[in-house]
Amino acid sequence: MPKLGVQMMMVKEAVAEEGMWPVLQRLHDLDLEGVEVSQIPTDETNVAALERGTRELGLAVGALSVAIEPIATASCDNLVTDFAKIVEDCQRLDCRYVRIGMMPVAAMTSKDACEEFARKCQAKAQELAPHGITLCYHNHHVDLAQLEGERIFDIVRRVAPSLGFEVDLHWVMRGGMNPLDMLKNYHGVCKLVHLKDFRVVPLTPEMAELPSQGKHREFAIEFNNLVRFSEVGAGNMNWPELLPAAKAAGADWFFIEQDETYGRDPFDCIKDSREYLRTIGY
Repeated sequence: MPKLGVQMMMVKEAVAEEGMWPVLQRLHDLDLEGVEVSQIPTDETNVAALERGTRELGLAVGALSVAIEPIATASCDNLVTDFAKIVEDCQRLDCRYVRIGMMPVAAMTSKDACEEFARKCQAKAQELAPHGITLCYHNHHVDLAQLEGERIFDIVRRVAPSLGFEVDLHWVMRGGMNPLDMLKNYHGVCKLVHLKDFRVVPLTPEMAELPSQGKHREFAIEFNNLVRFSEVGAGNMNWPELLPAAKAAGADWFFIEQDETYGRDPFDCIKDSREYLRTIGY
């Protein structure tokens, strides 16, 4: 059975305000087995708290976030200038996976650029492997865009056969592909899976009045924004079918994630997702 954790991007503000250790205690109390660290500095204070969490709480570190190379917009360590630190952090935390959250946006604009990014991933995946670390790549909906007739996600897989993948089932759905098809196609290389639901919220009375007021553009914007990130079990995705398929695809970790909580306390959202997953056997 894959382990169940949470993507710590959801609680990055709490980490900044309270510190890593109190947040880990709260996550442990929600009956989670581990964490994936993203958008949170892996400085010595936080790494030491994570190490303490593995030791005292039994809360595993399932994956750390990295960039393939130094990028101005990336807040995480990168595999060029921080390679030795990344390996040391993984060894300290008994962490087997590092993951790239998104490729540089310029790499998404042409097939040649995408292939060049993937070649860098292949090289770094091979460099990490002797240390017992698997490099994974995480998708968004844009990764299902086609460049010269080939999906970005498939280009990366073709050029970087040593790379693992973190399949975000919500983004697959938003990208127009059946998540079950993605899991079937990525059988054996799907190591990490993001669990977040896909909800469409109803129109409000105020929105319904916009067309009669001649505000057609405003209505179109509101109408197209009815799609929401959702707590697991609170949307339209078929989790009783998806989770066994993800397990069969080779996933070692399921990470609860919700990119936007729309004013709700993130810990409440995590709690709701965890409680739903318990009702279907997880």
